[in-house]
Amino acid sequence: MTDALTTRHNEKMRKIKAARDKMMATKTEEKGLIMVHTGAGKGKSSSGFGMIMRCISHGMPAAVVQFIKGNWETGERTFLRERFPEEVRFFVSGEGFTWETQDRERDVAAAQNGWRIAKEQILDPAISFVLLDEINIALRYDYLDIDEVVDFLLTQKPPMTHVCLTGRNAKPELIEAADLVTEMTLLKHPFKEGVKAQKGVEF
Repeated sequence: MTDALTTRHNEKMRKIKAARDKMMATKTEEKGLIMVHTGAGKGKSSSGFGMIMRCISHGMPAAVVQFIKGNWETGERTFLRERFPEEVRFFVSGEGFTWETQDRERDVAAAQNGWRIAKEQILDPAISFVLLDEINIALRYDYLDIDEVVDFLLTQKPPMTHVCLTGRNAKPELIEAADLVTEMTLLKHPFKEGVKAQKGVEF
């Protein structure tokens, strides 16, 4: 019985590998991707910073422009600024979540400044990957013009530069323009049970 099961498994894996090899032979194009991480579930920024780690490993200079989060001292900011300042440029443009600042004009100005920095980093030929963390929040509240952002990404982003945009409620225009869109689905979260944000998990 065990030998028969092993034989069937191996044959199935051979067929899968042959099909996958055939499929992979057709995937030859390389390009800088526009990626969107959105949805109500946790993991949008975490995934973006995971790709920053990969960039460091591959010797790909990267930049992070963090919208909204402001002076919240996150683990990723401390880690990258202290240990990889040459590999990753890290900018913070927000002053905190919008319900904390209670000042739309300041929020708009901070978002606009962040977008100015973002464009500079994206256009810099020395940078391979740009993470625009929580920019979707700024777009959701119309602190930034979605049409301007999409037009820039589609017409001015260098062909081989990757850009990842994170945050809930990504606008349809951005989703349409992106090459890769991932929606994080919330199934369960400890916050609903009264558990506050935890170090190493949320920040």
